Amino acid sequence: MLDRTDINLYILQTDVYLALNQHQKAAAVLEEQIEQFSGEDRTELLLELADVYDDWEEFEKVFDCLKLALEYDPTSEEALHKICFWTEFTGRNEESIRLHSAIIDEHPYNQLAWFNLGTAFQGLKLYEKAIDAYQYAVAIDEKFDYAYRNMGDAYIRMRKYAEAIEVLQKHLEIAKPEDVIYEAIGHCYERQRKFTQARYYYRKASHLSPSDDKLYYKIAVAYMMEANWENAVKSLMSALKINKTNAEYNMSLGECYLELGKNKDALVHFMNAVRTRPKSAVTWQELLKGLYVSGFLDEALVQLAIAEEKAGRKPIFIYYRAAILIAMGKTKEGLLHLETALQQAPKIVKKLVELDPAVLQHVSVVDLIAQYRRKR
Repeated sequence: MLDRTDINLYILQTDVYLALNQHQKAAAVLEEQIEQFSGEDRTELLLELADVYDDWEEFEKVFDCLKLALEYDPTSEEALHKICFWTEFTGRNEESIRLHSAIIDEHPYNQLAWFNLGTAFQGLKLYEKAIDAYQYAVAIDEKFDYAYRNMGDAYIRMRKYAEAIEVLQKHLEIAKPEDVIYEAIGHCYERQRKFTQARYYYRKASHLSPSDDKLYYKIAVAYMMEANWENAVKSLMSALKINKTNAEYNMSLGECYLELGKNKDALVHFMNAVRTRPKSAVTWQELLKGLYVSGFLDEALVQLAIAEEKAGRKPIFIYYRAAILIAMGKTKEGLLHLETALQQAPKIVKKLVELDPAVLQHVSVVDLIAQYRRKR
């Protein structure tokens, strides 16, 4: 009553209503007073109202408040920082583009507005436009690390890995090293099939985040791509120490052991994968492949029946049954299953050949496959 011009009174009153969990009254206090103030005070009340709506979980209204704050004060750093997050959260990218384009028309050297424009374009998967906006942001502020980070992500989305590496390296020069940046650079090198460099950056990431099992797995994959099975095994064992039940790690370890001729070790890990994901056709496929390659054909048929019971009668299982029966010398029965598989899923006949290329030495198999190719 004595001093209506002190905005702290309204902010304190708002805090009391929030403490009482009375969000509607808290918002009403601020909404009634905003028009009474100008300059920094009005901006501060709008930002306070945005926080009230955040606490109230009225997320669309948070964006609306921040938009009003920027229409009133286009250079408010706090509002610019906050609206970047809420644009992504609410998905209101088109509005953000219009808002920040208008701000840039008035304030062309506002790097935060350029950055927000870039994130809005990126939210719409308009990566080239996003990169253009980020480049303006770093031209204004060459130490704008988040702009380099986002630019790197946009280049990765466009599969421009050399450009991504360049801007992410720039990020490392100006900001504190982060595991996600090292990992992203490693990913770019892996995509370029530069596996030594990929491993180098995955390792740097793992030094910063030693409990992240995915990084050890990525190192292992980079070794597997070079058929360096023994080193791949070491990295996979490190990943499994952290995450013992991961089916993918167990399958990859099984694959490495098969390549090293350690078939029994391979089967142990394939079984681990199946126990973890019993309804996955992929885990059963790896176990059946391991049994087939190891010559345990009778056991392969037993496990195949269980696979169909647990994961369903998939066409891949019919192809595998055909291969097992042919390998057992039951060619006629195998051909009947092969014909059924070709009728159901002719495109995945390559899985049969991948399992055992020697199957193509059977003239009857080749004739049957050719017959279905002619029909297609």
